Amino acid sequence: MAHNIKKLDTTLGDLIAAASEVAFEYSDNDKEAYRLARLALIEILRNASYSMNMEENFNGPSIRKYLN
Repeated sequence: MAHNIKKLDTTLGDLIAAASEVAFEYSDNDKEAYRLARLALIEILRNASYSMNMEENFNGPSIRKYLN
């Protein structure tokens, strides 16, 4: 079975910086921008190439298994 693998060659710091930059462009205040960046990063991590168990309030990931 062929898998559709998308690989992004970057660091977590770069992802945080990019998400924050875009969030601040589209938000009316700092609180909203941080929330938007946080939600974007959670979605990026949820769609990562390995399975993660995310809490609703994102207390932190619990990695169950890798698909690699």
